[in-house]
Amino acid sequence: MTGIKLCGLTRDEDIMIANLLRPDYIGFVFWGKSRRAVSVKQAQSLKNMLDPSISAVGVFVDEDIDLVQELLKKGIIDMAQLHGNEDGDYIKKLQENTGRKIIKALQIKGEIDAGVIKKCPADFIMLDAGMGEGKSFDWDMIRMSGFDIRDRLFLAGGLDPENVERAVKEVRPFAVDVSSGIETNGVKDSKKMEAFVRKVRESDPEEKE
Repeated sequence: MTGIKLCGLTRDEDIMIANLLRPDYIGFVFWGKSRRAVSVKQAQSLKNMLDPSISAVGVFVDEDIDLVQELLKKGIIDMAQLHGNEDGDYIKKLQENTGRKIIKALQIKGEIDAGVIKKCPADFIMLDAGMGEGKSFDWDMIRMSGFDIRDRLFLAGGLDPENVERAVKEVRPFAVDVSSGIETNGVKDSKKMEAFVRKVRESDPEEKE
């Protein structure tokens, strides 16, 4: 079954809708330059509302490792998603000190470097085309890389209710991640959130067996 991550949630309403839709993951952005950024206090309040069956992922860009560890240890987030220049040592330290799973995001600007992916100690790899701007990349590059990482691949970048069914069928990722694709005028849209989740579940072969 393809996992679903609804990222960039900022409001109580977003969490209420997520609790109804039951995605596998939701995301809180802690990168100050993002319009979806939340404070630690906001994240704690939202996490308190979140159904415990849904994992909260904290999104960071070159953040002080002590803060990331603190949020993981306190349970404000359940996983960390790293979008900056965090190296293998940074990732291993987080894993060893918290026992939590780590997602390392890689921006695809050309060919996929299988060597970089192989060396990355993160539990999951996210392939994206940007930093939440809704950009997409050629999914054929995943196949052309000759390196199958689907069992730990979070596919992101330009996904929305209109194309996610094709993404699931063609790429068969571990999970799909969406943020701007479920927004209207920069705000999470309950109808788009519902449509995205439904499309993933309808298109997943395992759901039909």
